[in-house]
Amino acid sequence: MKLPRSSGILLHPTSLPGKFGIGDLGPEAFRFADWLSDAGQTLWQMLPLGPTGYGDSPYQLFSAFAGNPMLISPEKLVDDGSLTPADLAHVPDFPQEHVDFGAVIEWKGKLLEKAYANFASGAAAVERDAFEEFLKREARWLEPFALFMARKEDAGDVQSWTDWRDDATAAQR
Repeated sequence: MKLPRSSGILLHPTSLPGKFGIGDLGPEAFRFADWLSDAGQTLWQMLPLGPTGYGDSPYQLFSAFAGNPMLISPEKLVDDGSLTPADLAHVPDFPQEHVDFGAVIEWKGKLLEKAYANFASGAAAVERDAFEEFLKREARWLEPFALFMARKEDAGDVQSWTDWRDDATAAQR
């Protein structure tokens, strides 16, 4: 089978413009996809989209399955009711010419924690059921990943995993 001739572009979503210090999969991503289509492009190649490690490189990921939470759109969280417009009223003055990953991760992490707390306390039964189904369906990779990330955070996010305490020492803490 011969594939039709096509063209496109390579661009990671974090390189898109955004109000929140980093490009994400929100309105700017949709606008970009529309622009590509209008320009006759048929492909949008992205670098890996997983949670990044040291240096925030999309090629140094903690999981081949998990998504990078920094790509979650705050605007989409407002649209789905997980956040309110007031939650986005006080965005830090992030640099426009580069991504300050440390500042973005700190601010957006708190925002995502708030969105989850709102979900946990007020999600409709159908949303809770879908979430529980996701947890069950993806348990094979999700549970070890969650444990790894929790242990990583417990170790201070700076140590190599080979230097972490064993489970017995961690349980005593």
